[in-house]
Amino acid sequence: MKQLPNVFQYPFAALQENGFPLKGKWNTDYFKNDNPIVLELGCGKGEYTVGLAERIPGKNYIGIDIKGARMWTGAKTAAENGLANVAFLRTNIELIASFFAPGEVSEIWITFPDPQMKKVRKRLTGTRFLELYRHILVPDGIIHLKTDSPFLYTYTDALVRLNGLQTEVNTDDLYNSGYDNEILGIKTFYEQQWLDRGLSIKYIKFHLGAEPPLQEPDIDIEPDTYRSFSRGYIQKMITPPSIEE
Repeated sequence: MKQLPNVFQYPFAALQENGFPLKGKWNTDYFKNDNPIVLELGCGKGEYTVGLAERIPGKNYIGIDIKGARMWTGAKTAAENGLANVAFLRTNIELIASFFAPGEVSEIWITFPDPQMKKVRKRLTGTRFLELYRHILVPDGIIHLKTDSPFLYTYTDALVRLNGLQTEVNTDDLYNSGYDNEILGIKTFYEQQWLDRGLSIKYIKFHLGAEPPLQEPDIDIEPDTYRSFSRGYIQKMITPPSIEE
């Protein structure tokens, strides 16, 4: 990770003492252009970050995650392919305002996050995080949620409706909705897992304005009843048996 020029790992102690040097300067000092900045939160292996950068070179993309072992894959791919509009930031999402200035970010993608069914404060589309996003987004910046979770989709849909947030797309079955396009068709490892299991993909695209104060929806939601398979388990499922077997 330290050898990759497109990766930023900034220790918390240094962040507290000196701040992040690229805050407010991502365009001028790193990307060297005025193109809009798009974040992918919880980017994992960076499949969506890299996929977006390849398809829309007129925007700058930053994948954010705390797990470096996963992020390394996307960062290495972007570096090897010469994608100058890609960067990766290793940090907790709770600290996002320490790395970006007000109005520095145009859009945020949240792709297949943990739905956090028992912990509303940890939901990446909950009011706590949306208020954090407000600090760094342009006025009426865009939030994209792509998820397999009926629970998280229902929760986010209720929150968006309750707070009167402008919605461009809202579907509980993306690939049978007519909204599918080249960008939404980028499929991560886990998304393909859900599709292979016959689950539908949900997608909401909405605008997040500076006002009014956000409210949490007071509704009962049926919890998800399925779990993710590990990569090892899936590999075992798809690997053909040997002759001896």
